[in-house]
Amino acid sequence: MDIQISEIKKNQTVAVALSGGSDSVFLLYRLLEESKKHEFNVVCINVEHGIRGEDSLKDTEFVKKLAEKLKVKLYVYSVSAPEFAKKNKMTLEQAARVLRYDCFFDAINSGRCDKVATAHHLRDNVESVLFNLFRGAGSSGAKGILPNFEDKIIRPMISVKKEEIEQYLRDKNIDFVTDKSNFNSDFTRNFIRLELLPKIKEIFPKIEASISRFSEIAREDDEFICNYAEEHIIKNRETIKITLPLHPAVLKRASIIALKSLGIKKDWEKSHLDAINSLASQENGRMVCLKKGIRAVKEYDGIVFYLNKNATKEEKPFSIGETILDDLNLKVEYKTPTDLKSGLFADAEKIPNTAVFRFFRSGDTFTKFGGGTKSLSDFFTDKKIPARIRKTIPLIADGKKVLVIFNVAVSEKIKVDKNTINTLQFTYRSTNE
Repeated sequence: MDIQISEIKKNQTVAVALSGGSDSVFLLYRLLEESKKHEFNVVCINVEHGIRGEDSLKDTEFVKKLAEKLKVKLYVYSVSAPEFAKKNKMTLEQAARVLRYDCFFDAINSGRCDKVATAHHLRDNVESVLFNLFRGAGSSGAKGILPNFEDKIIRPMISVKKEEIEQYLRDKNIDFVTDKSNFNSDFTRNFIRLELLPKIKEIFPKIEASISRFSEIAREDDEFICNYAEEHIIKNRETIKITLPLHPAVLKRASIIALKSLGIKKDWEKSHLDAINSLASQENGRMVCLKKGIRAVKEYDGIVFYLNKNATKEEKPFSIGETILDDLNLKVEYKTPTDLKSGLFADAEKIPNTAVFRFFRSGDTFTKFGGGTKSLSDFFTDKKIPARIRKTIPLIADGKKVLVIFNVAVSEKIKVDKNTINTLQFTYRSTNE
């Protein structure tokens, strides 16, 4: 019946997610016992979900009295899971969980506690593994409920059997409340707990221990693959690149890491991962569209993930000095170069008065050093500049003739020569840098 408290440090404050039910009451009593030995602080959080009307309010009153009896500080949150579920097209279970964890992180971020301890136990983990597998989750879903989430949400009871919890409460004659909704088989997890597991146990009495062992193995395997996948990920300010080649299993893990980094936490589907995997064997430039504006594109030796941004149509007259175009700070300044290869330089007198700052447009042409005019698109291809960023590179152009590609090249038409009197240098950076 030992609970895991190794993640709780001396003098830290741990908030018990206290519903008043048997599991959370057990956790509160056990953490209070351990806190005296290991010198940490215990407080409580109660989230009233707005689901069960008067019964829910009575449970909160029970929690208040229990906290007062044990002299533990209590923080009460009230939310409306039904309203949130309807607005966000979720099941009631999903909505309640999202709101509950929002409250937990609010307590942490506001300084009320350092960590939140939830009362998930062995049977909860078994139910979660089965639920994930029935939904069609991959091997990551077989990990079940993690003992630690983001080092903030901890599950000290994840290896404790339900029978041990019940015995402890009986032995100490400890009161708790019973949530009637736990016996409603209309809820998916309740169906697994009330209908499915008892029947499986008739044939496999040790099913809970077996599935728990399976989930531990799955966690170890997944951790190894994810760590290996991380070694093949290059993160920049706006892009994430996965280097190739990679085994499909590793590529899928790396893709999930990339999607999470770009804000897609849980909404990816197997079809997305399959589409990303298919890019590995396709030609350069092939792209797939994912959720929330995320794109994945095959680029030479890797797959690059980025947030699609429509390039601005903004255009500004050419001028010497600093100019803001979109979110870019363009700098054109007089400079006497000591080495023409150390930057982009041009003859100031060769730039026509009709020149403008702008971005890539269909039909643009560029005359490279040494002569030879080609489409700007073909020039970008020669330079191996990915299609996804071509419309974000600032230019100086006169009509369709591109004179300067910032940080890339200057046209033959405005190059510095022996007759040049005034030399200009061109640079740019993001205003966010």
